[in-house]
Amino acid sequence: DILRVCADPSNMPFTDESGEGFENRLAELVAAKTGRKSVAYTWFPVVAGFVRNTLAANRCDIIMGYAQGDELVQNTNAYYRSSYVLVHPKGNGMEGVETIEDPKLTGKRIGVVESTPPTANMAANKLMRTAKIYPLAVDTRLTPSMGEVMIKDMLAGKIDAAVMWGPMAGYYAKQLGADLTIVPLVKEKTGSRMSYRITMGVRPSDQEWKRTLNRVIRENQAEINRILLDYNVPLIDEHDNPITQ
Repeated sequence: DILRVCADPSNMPFTDESGEGFENRLAELVAAKTGRKSVAYTWFPVVAGFVRNTLAANRCDIIMGYAQGDELVQNTNAYYRSSYVLVHPKGNGMEGVETIEDPKLTGKRIGVVESTPPTANMAANKLMRTAKIYPLAVDTRLTPSMGEVMIKDMLAGKIDAAVMWGPMAGYYAKQLGADLTIVPLVKEKTGSRMSYRITMGVRPSDQEWKRTLNRVIRENQAEINRILLDYNVPLIDEHDNPITQ
């Protein structure tokens, strides 16, 4: 019996054909806890049509990471919560900044991926004029992850800071050995929501499978947290406090 997973072949820190992503590790955990002998992947880039060509086409039975509330899949219970973060080099005059509306960010070159939730907050605070905009849907088989590109641009001095999805920021900061400040944007008062619950995604018809996965999540939350923290994922609880173990 095999766990059939739908995944992007080149989307670190989440999934990778080499099996190095944290969702690959979580898939191994789910397989072990549901009595499967191994994990088999259907690879497809996370661009438009991902669900339609994988889960909905019955080529696989689970997407390991999916934001809660998306209509295309049935969500399990959430197994982690993270947020968009502000990332900047230490000692560059941004210490203590906790929100996008902080005046210290005015006029700074801030990297952000187009159409992501923080762009609305940045626009409201007139930060898009000096921002560097990165493309949203890239086929990572052909180009590097925008998370990696943004952190490298910051280290090269091309941007002063970046606002990006927490798991990306934490992972690439660690990978590149960069001493960066990473601030979860959990204190935004207005604009787009910055924190999201992440679930596993299954087909709407697979009720029993969803219940099985909810049990696996419930019984193995501590181990799931350990895997995520290995990848430097900024985890936050329901009260927006950091989870560190």
